[in-house]
Amino acid sequence: MTTVSSSRLRWGILATGGIAHMFTSDLRTAGLDVRAVGSRSSESAQRFAAQFDIPHAHGDYASLLADDDIDIVYIATPHPAHAENALEALAAGKHVLVEKPFTLTGEEAERVRVAAEEAGLLAMEAMWTRYLPHMMRIQELLAAGALGEVRAVTADHTQFISTDPTHRLNALELGGGALLDLGIYPLSFAWDVLGAPVSLTANARLGETGADIDVATLASYANGALATTVSSSRGVGPNRAAIIGSDARIEIDPTWYNATGFTLTDRSSDVVETFRCPDAGRGMQYQALAAEQIIADGRRDSDRLPIAETVAIMRQLDDIRAQIGVRYPSEG
Repeated sequence: MTTVSSSRLRWGILATGGIAHMFTSDLRTAGLDVRAVGSRSSESAQRFAAQFDIPHAHGDYASLLADDDIDIVYIATPHPAHAENALEALAAGKHVLVEKPFTLTGEEAERVRVAAEEAGLLAMEAMWTRYLPHMMRIQELLAAGALGEVRAVTADHTQFISTDPTHRLNALELGGGALLDLGIYPLSFAWDVLGAPVSLTANARLGETGADIDVATLASYANGALATTVSSSRGVGPNRAAIIGSDARIEIDPTWYNATGFTLTDRSSDVVETFRCPDAGRGMQYQALAAEQIIADGRRDSDRLPIAETVAIMRQLDDIRAQIGVRYPSEG
């Protein structure tokens, strides 16, 4: 197992796509230590390394995972490869931060959870919104009872991405669909506020390839609260989120899942608090800083998003897909 040589972890980036660029840019903004990158081609790895001033560029993933100069690997491959890549990294003695969705299915997520536990390593979902400053402040307000009893949560994540049937988001063999790319954000947000639902109903519109392009869910909770989510890859909505309580409400500014702000308003429509995130890039560095702190503390799980909750959310996505009639080719 790799031994951390200082209080700052040494990061390796596995894959060089768009999300890896955004994440690494934010790591650099925060002054974190990025030591290596791995791609399926030497040329791609070298270009990425040159762009972000990374010392080591590997032309395959195995070489990256064998690099003794890294402690933790950020996995940014397409969804169907997440589980395999995470398991290989854990077997190589590396902690892992796995881009959302954590895996393709709940069964895969459980395999990664077990492997991390057995190896004594951190396996953490890169649901970076959980760690943003405005989300941390919202958790403080909820814990303090500032909203009274939470009655409802609403959130949407809607973008116009592509109608091209070969695009990754429309390709079932690549885990395509609005649910795993977009819907996971509002669904995870509802879990963060209300926990596990007692029931959830989903409806969807499927596109030409059979991938989901619009998905809506309605969940109910043991205390009577409700949560509604909408995700779409074919239309741009307001991208807002709100938490409605018996005494007050929180309205998160668009785009709610980025580093932004919110307003806390009481029942008389008086503003009680406004919050704005500091200007710090897109905000993906906060999850990396959290991972580093967890490991420095000698812990192997996130209190903001425990891996057991990640597994449960992946199983919820399985259930939603069963309701809307979406099945990936790898599932048989």
